[in-house]
Amino acid sequence: MEPNSSTTTLQHHHHSHDSEHCSLEITTMEVHRVVPPPHKTTIQKLKSRLKETFFPDDPLRQFKNQSVQKKGILAAQYIFPILEWGPCYSFKLFKSDVVSGLTIASLAIPQGISYAKLANLPPIVGLYSSFVPPLVYAVLGSSRDLAVGPVSIASLILGSMLGQEVSPTKDPLLFLQLAFTTTFFAGVVQASLGFLRLGFIIDFLSKAILVGFMAGAAIIVSLQQLKSLLGITHFTKQMGLVPVMSSVFHTTNEWSWQTILMGFCFLVFLLVTRHLGMNRPKFFWVSAGAPLVSVIISTFLVFALKAQHHGISTIGKLQGGLNPPSWNMLRFHGNRLGLVMKTGLVTGIISLTEGIAVGRTFAALKNYKVDGNKEMIAIGLMNMVGSSTSCYITTGAKTAVSNVVMSVTVMVTLLFLMPLFQYTPDVVLGAIIVSAVVGLIDIPAAYQIWKVDKFDFLVMLCALLGVIFISVQDGLAIAVGISIFKILLQITRPKTVMLGKIPGTDVYRNLQHYKEAVKVPGFLILSIEAPINFTNTTYLNERISRWIDEYEAEEDLKNQSSLKFVILDVSAVSAIDTSGVSFFKDLRTIMEKKGLELVLVNPLAEVIEKLHRADEAGDFRRPDSLFLTVGEAVAVLSSTMKGSSSTHA
Repeated sequence: MEPNSSTTTLQHHHHSHDSEHCSLEITTMEVHRVVPPPHKTTIQKLKSRLKETFFPDDPLRQFKNQSVQKKGILAAQYIFPILEWGPCYSFKLFKSDVVSGLTIASLAIPQGISYAKLANLPPIVGLYSSFVPPLVYAVLGSSRDLAVGPVSIASLILGSMLGQEVSPTKDPLLFLQLAFTTTFFAGVVQASLGFLRLGFIIDFLSKAILVGFMAGAAIIVSLQQLKSLLGITHFTKQMGLVPVMSSVFHTTNEWSWQTILMGFCFLVFLLVTRHLGMNRPKFFWVSAGAPLVSVIISTFLVFALKAQHHGISTIGKLQGGLNPPSWNMLRFHGNRLGLVMKTGLVTGIISLTEGIAVGRTFAALKNYKVDGNKEMIAIGLMNMVGSSTSCYITTGAKTAVSNVVMSVTVMVTLLFLMPLFQYTPDVVLGAIIVSAVVGLIDIPAAYQIWKVDKFDFLVMLCALLGVIFISVQDGLAIAVGISIFKILLQITRPKTVMLGKIPGTDVYRNLQHYKEAVKVPGFLILSIEAPINFTNTTYLNERISRWIDEYEAEEDLKNQSSLKFVILDVSAVSAIDTSGVSFFKDLRTIMEKKGLELVLVNPLAEVIEKLHRADEAGDFRRPDSLFLTVGEAVAVLSSTMKGSSSTHA
């Protein structure tokens, strides 16, 4: 006979579904004992917990049982992923990389200029940011399909947060210095999260938050483009929906019909090509090349028609040449340091979330793995290097690409083609931004969230409305706050359900869920579906007392046999603390005063271990108070109940 089980002949009650009397039958059943887990020292437990918290991917696994030379090669490949895929690189791959690199560069150049304007920075800085960061990422990044460059949301947040305290028009040099310093701090935050293995922090931005936040940010970004799309010169500095719309309709005398006509035409062209590229992947190059085509056509039109004299504003002269060094412009002192650090934290986390989400999407499509922590280090170092070479914050954008080819194309543009952008109209840059951010409004995802989880939909709405009506960072903070409140609610108010037996089986399920399940006379069977800790013990005590009162009141009405046992199925209780242990002890005492017996079913390793340690009286070691399944508990206790009642008789 196994030490963990014993065979007992039991009188097993079956409660008939349609009649109130119970038929008895003799069954032979194997009853398994609940045993404590193998002993582990505190150091072993701590080591295991830390490993699961900080190294869930077990990055050192690949080094096991390898020679010193192989370990060295693997370490170099781990730090510089380019060494892993570089040796497998072929001419065929190079050809497709050249095509995708040139295609995406044609998108990156106009978008880089546009996003820099969105961040209230000189347009040239957007191009600088499409040159150095992609080269750094090509060496350090683990995603082979991530195009690197400025993105709309980080640009918007950077421009709006810094713009609240420093005017980009009155003090452009200080604004530029703060933008570079913010980029440096964003890089430090990103790299630190990676080095310290704190990648799980960005998981607090749930899908619902991101869908709402992205849509809200897209609307805010688009509203900001009304200035260039309508040709307004005196436009509000605020970001909210109300002040922007108020500003638009208070300056109708500044609207320029030439600008509106040109903007409308190019916006329709860009949106149509974007729709074509999304629905027909083989026409991807059409949507990628459309912004550059728009820039070329509009620049030619302005130059030929001398339209800059007819109310159409243009970029103006841009200096040529590669990125000048900017480490002497980083400011780590003075009264603006707090603002810079706050902006760096927000932009760093937002751009990181976006970059990693996109990288993981591509990795899943092409069946390779992206290491989140390594990505954080790569993106962080990329921004730290970028801040020293006249770049502002960059991250991964949504397109497969060769970063090196793109970077070289941008370099050629910086060296030789800058004068061509002199007559590019601002209205086209506005149209490019609007057509790019429209894709961030994901209506099917919002509908899916509404269908699956109404609370998540509320979180998404809070993010969306908070961003539109208050501010980008406050909208995000409100949505994260509500999500954390939801988690706290789940912890502090865990679900408890009453179980009944499904006739003809040994299976016990939720009575409200399975209508065919029936109660077993003399037993109140409850399931607790969450860890038990100091935040929920008072609630659980009160809730279980209420279950007992309700059960007894119901029995009194039916004149049935009185309650004898309260069985707690704790299979879903994954963890317990000292308050949780006290809760079980107090519950047992309360039960004894009421003449009831408390029985626990299937306590997990941590629960049984802590209960045994705190159980001087041995109450939780008795075989009739611990069972592996509800079926075994009911069978054994029914036979003892029947035995004691027949002896009594």
